[in-house]
Amino acid sequence: MFDQGDDPAQPFDHARLLDVLARADADRMAALAEAVLPGLGPVEVVQSRTGLVMLPMRDTVQGTDFHLGEVLVAEAHIRAAGTEGYGMVLGRDLNRAMAMAVVDAAASLGQTPDIRAFLHREAALQTATDTARLREVEATRVDMETF
Repeated sequence: MFDQGDDPAQPFDHARLLDVLARADADRMAALAEAVLPGLGPVEVVQSRTGLVMLPMRDTVQGTDFHLGEVLVAEAHIRAAGTEGYGMVLGRDLNRAMAMAVVDAAASLGQTPDIRAFLHREAALQTATDTARLREVEATRVDMETF
């Protein structure tokens, strides 16, 4: 699905990093956050909250954007070690959003081998899940002739 992330020696760009973290397993991400937290020193929590955000979609026929509706999210924003970390996840799991923000802050200081290994494992699992889901959807496709 994504070209980036195939080489374990290569760091993830910030957008891809946030994408992988947002879908990462909560327990594994929390364990990584606990491991990198001591390296951040004192942490200032700027924001930790739940809220609703609009879900944008694109009409593929007309090519126009519209809002499908609202989605509940948990959001965390921190400052530590001269950098910032951000996390937003679907649902109301503030601990997961905070773990994401901690890993984001630590990664902005340098993607250590542990962080890179975690990102590559999670990205591979997500790709496998997406591929399986797309195969299930494709299996339900019906080709019909139009008269």
